[in-house]
Amino acid sequence: MTVREVEHEITVHAPAADVYRLIADVTNWPRIFPPSVYVDQVEQGGHEERIRIWATANGTAKNWVSRRTLDPDDLRITFRQEISAPPVAAMGGTWVIEPLAGDRSRVRLLHDYRAVDDNPDDLKWIDEAVDRNSGSELAALKENVERATHQAELTFSFEDTVRIDGDAKDVYDFLNEAGRWTDRLPHVTRVELTEDTPGLQTLEMDTLAKDGSAHTTKSIRVCFPDESIAYKQITLPALLQLHTGRWTLAAEGDATLATSQHTVTLNTANITAILGADAGVAEAREFVRTALSTNSRATLGHAKDFAEGRRG
Repeated sequence: MTVREVEHEITVHAPAADVYRLIADVTNWPRIFPPSVYVDQVEQGGHEERIRIWATANGTAKNWVSRRTLDPDDLRITFRQEISAPPVAAMGGTWVIEPLAGDRSRVRLLHDYRAVDDNPDDLKWIDEAVDRNSGSELAALKENVERATHQAELTFSFEDTVRIDGDAKDVYDFLNEAGRWTDRLPHVTRVELTEDTPGLQTLEMDTLAKDGSAHTTKSIRVCFPDESIAYKQITLPALLQLHTGRWTLAAEGDATLATSQHTVTLNTANITAILGADAGVAEAREFVRTALSTNSRATLGHAKDFAEGRRG
């Protein structure tokens, strides 16, 4: 049985306790780690927890369940996959955060793993995935921790809610069947939807903004029937370097409250090229919020017509 052990590290210009807190709270992961699409806390008790992770590996969407042990005193977090996704037979590791002088930290990410049936080709695939994901995760951790310290205004969240006199299942069906959006949504001009694993979708589409400009986006979507769809864009419009979101459905009497939530980080390098020489962060925030809210509310409006039509 071949067990591979590897280590990656990075230095972050932020206090070790702040870095630890960011890693410990798994709800932040899709925002700070590029491969992470969605993380759900399944169980929690004391310093032990079970989490389910949906993420990309070498461009392929995977999901698995891990157990974690949190040690806030020693700034360590150990993890072990409970159910691994082939070709991984087993995987675990440790986050180690070490304080350095000048409010800096060294973050070490340790992994140990093996492949199904010790297949050498599969082990090579895992080597490449772990190396790529670890490098991108640590680089993103550094960037996001340091941005949160110095440029907090670049990341923001907002949501829109529509009351629908229809069943949550019908609203969910409309949102889940994104492959039919070119027929159902005027602002969607092209769509490609794949779902090789039930509930795990890849959605690529071209959409029109309010000003008539076209944007191509690609997202990984995690679907929870009749309740919610969480997603992360992996191909982004030029003004964004992060976009995560979630459609959620909640009952209100006989009606359904449908909410579209967005969390975005601005790409400051493209603000003036897109919005003009005088534009800054404030103008970019307003533009992005207006564009995303307009399309979200349009989608929810058509979902409302669809669901209420079915009930009627």
